[in-house]
Amino acid sequence: MKSYNEIRATYNKDTITIYQAYGKDIALTAIRNKKFQKPFSFNRMTWIKPSFLWLMERSNWGNKSNQEYILAIKIKRNKWEEALSLGVLTYPDSKVYTTGYEWEEKFANAKTHIQWDPERNFKGVKLNYQSIQVGISRFLIQEYNEDWIVDIEDYTPLVKKMRELIKNGKYIEAQRLLPVEKVYPIDNEIGKKIALTSK
Repeated sequence: MKSYNEIRATYNKDTITIYQAYGKDIALTAIRNKKFQKPFSFNRMTWIKPSFLWLMERSNWGNKSNQEYILAIKIKRNKWEEALSLGVLTYPDSKVYTTGYEWEEKFANAKTHIQWDPERNFKGVKLNYQSIQVGISRFLIQEYNEDWIVDIEDYTPLVKKMRELIKNGKYIEAQRLLPVEKVYPIDNEIGKKIALTSK
């Protein structure tokens, strides 16, 4: 079955929830203050992901070093869509860019990077569609922190509970705890720019 690119997320009319994983020093202050502070780096790209299970694959369910805390971050939808509109793919898709040179030039100056990776299920098996992650460059990180973020929740206890259920083969019980994600509507022009595809 052919793979396709699709954004699925937890969202309402005002916000979309994205996920990031950090170690204790960064995570605890972010949870407490609803903003990031040092030692969070404001000088390099940070990647945000609307797929909960993709981050579980990335962080090995919070088992990787410095990824023990799972943060659910609600950001403004208009800022999320602005980030997408500014995005440049991490590869020179010929359907989006006329030449490799055009892509290189845009990529070098991009404020946000767009990357598509295979979505995963509970067992880490690749599915037939790809989920998005968005790299927020150092040019936008301060704005991301000060203006985009509405709330930061600690999902670490939830992840630990789900991890234990999965360890014991209780996939149905774990699945009931999953954040509800649905297809996120995107303007056609933005969709073309970020290589959004359909089944």
